[in-house]
Amino acid sequence: MEYSGVWTLAEQRNGTIHSVSHELLNRGKELAEKLGVPLSAMLLGYQIAEEEMQELVYHGADRVYSVSHPMLASFLAEPYQHVITYMITTFAPEIIIAAATTTGRTVMPYVAANGMFAGLTADCTALDIEDGTGNLLQTRPAIGGNILATIKTPTARPQMATVRPKSMKPSERDTSRTGTIIPVKLPESMELTSRVTFEQFVPDRSQEVPLEDADVVVAGGRGLKKGENFSLIRELAELLDAGVGASRDTIDRGWIEYPHQIGLSGKTISPKCYLACGISGAIQHLAGMQTSETIIAINTDPDAQIFRVADFGIVGDLFDVLPVLNKKLRAMKAGEE
Repeated sequence: MEYSGVWTLAEQRNGTIHSVSHELLNRGKELAEKLGVPLSAMLLGYQIAEEEMQELVYHGADRVYSVSHPMLASFLAEPYQHVITYMITTFAPEIIIAAATTTGRTVMPYVAANGMFAGLTADCTALDIEDGTGNLLQTRPAIGGNILATIKTPTARPQMATVRPKSMKPSERDTSRTGTIIPVKLPESMELTSRVTFEQFVPDRSQEVPLEDADVVVAGGRGLKKGENFSLIRELAELLDAGVGASRDTIDRGWIEYPHQIGLSGKTISPKCYLACGISGAIQHLAGMQTSETIIAINTDPDAQIFRVADFGIVGDLFDVLPVLNKKLRAMKAGEE
C-alpha cells in the first residue's frame, strides 16, 4: 500500500470543533508543505453542521473527511479506534497527528497497538520532516523532561504522533480558503459497539481558573523560598482573575500541587499574559510558556534565562514587588466597586 498525505484528528464536543483542532492544522500545514502533499482533517461525530466543518477549511485543511454515526457523538475509545483504523486502511495517510488531550492520548495508542501495529510518539513538542527521507521527526521530552529526544519510525506507516496542546498557536482563520468536505459512509458490516457508555461530562473544578483556559497566568518559582509564600502568588492571581502556575522545582519541594506545573514535564500554556515570579527560566520551563503573548518576569538575577524571553522585566526582589503590586490592585478594585 502506498501511503501519502498529512492528516490531523479534529476534535469536537457537542458538535462544536475544539480549538486544539486549529492548532493541529498549523502543525500539519508545515509538514504538508515540506512534503508537497494535501493537508486533511479527520472529523468523527454525529450530525455536525457543515459550517463547523467549513471552519476546518478556513483554518488550513484542504480536505475534511467527515464520519457521522450516533456512536461517535461523544468520545468512546473502541468505536473511535475502529473508525480511525478503517480510515487509515481505506485512504492510507502517511502521517497522522492528534492532540495530546484525553481523546488523543487514549485512542491513538489503541489505534497503533490494536489496529495498525504502527509506531506512535506521544506528547511531542515539535515535529519536522527529515531531509532526503521524508520521515517524520518527532521531538518529545524524555528522562523526566531533562532532555529532548527526536524519534522517527522509518519502516512503519502511517507515522503517528500526539502533540501537546498550546505548544503552537492556532492557524489563522482565512475565509477565502477553499477545500473539499468528504462525507465517509461506513460499511454496513461495521458494527460500532463499546463496553463503555458515555454518561456526562464533568469539568475539573480543582482550580478556580484552569491553567489551559486562563488569559492570565501568575507563576511562582524557587525564588519564593518556601511554600507558604505562594500566598503572594495566589493573591495576585485572584486580583487578576488569573490561573496559578509553578515551576517544577516548587512541585518537587512540595510547595504546590502538580496540576499547577508548567513546562516539559507539566502543562504547556499560551495565555495572553504570563507573569513569572522568582523563576530563573530553565529550558524545561520555557518550553511550557514561551508562546505566551506577553511575558513579564520578576527576578533578582539580571542574567536569568527568563529575561531572554520576557517582554518586560523587573530586576528586583519579588518580596518587595508583589506586596506593592497587590496593594495597588486591591485599591484599584475597591475604587471600581
